[in-house]
Amino acid sequence: MKASIYVKRVLASFLHMLQGTPYTYQGEELGMTNVRFDSIDDYKDIETLNLYKGKIAAGLNPAQIMESIYAKGRDNARTPMQWDESWNAGFTTGIPWIGLNPNYHEINAEKQVTDSNSIFSYYKRLIELRKQHEIIVYGTYNLLLPEHPTIYAYTRILANEKLLVVLNFSKEQSLFELPEGFTYETQELVISNYDVNRNESIEKIELKPYEARVYRLTI
Repeated sequence: MKASIYVKRVLASFLHMLQGTPYTYQGEELGMTNVRFDSIDDYKDIETLNLYKGKIAAGLNPAQIMESIYAKGRDNARTPMQWDESWNAGFTTGIPWIGLNPNYHEINAEKQVTDSNSIFSYYKRLIELRKQHEIIVYGTYNLLLPEHPTIYAYTRILANEKLLVVLNFSKEQSLFELPEGFTYETQELVISNYDVNRNESIEKIELKPYEARVYRLTI
């Protein structure tokens, strides 16, 4: 699997295990990506067009301007929903208001809904967990390892139940160690974005690049 698959899953795990109501922007559940149109003529957003015009007038290099648009342009996430591999990704038989992201042949709903390994299936599991476990909705939030350079870890606590969320936001392996004084009775792995040993001790975990793990603990 490409590294980007794990990045998308670690970000989804981070969001859906937090307090508050998670929302999913169209295509996010498929791992749709920002578009990178070759020409400014393919963009429709007035702010983007005015920015390009102004920077050209100021003598900036067009290629550099396009890189800034790829990073911050609002049209990057406004391309049509990618339903399948057909014409216009199955979105319309007409002409859409903006062009398609060319990767719709690889990233589309039709390919993912029956694939248990897809980004879509991972999002379904996250949503199921939120419905099954009140702790994800109502549990208090506590940050762990606030000074760690690559690992974002936190707990959610409700009654005698604790959720441990461990996320590696690095392209390198990172060692997670439970903080001193962290207590629990039993552990259960509820979701992870890699295949892992479900019975592995959580005292020390060698996390793979962009790995996410969520444990349900009793206290």
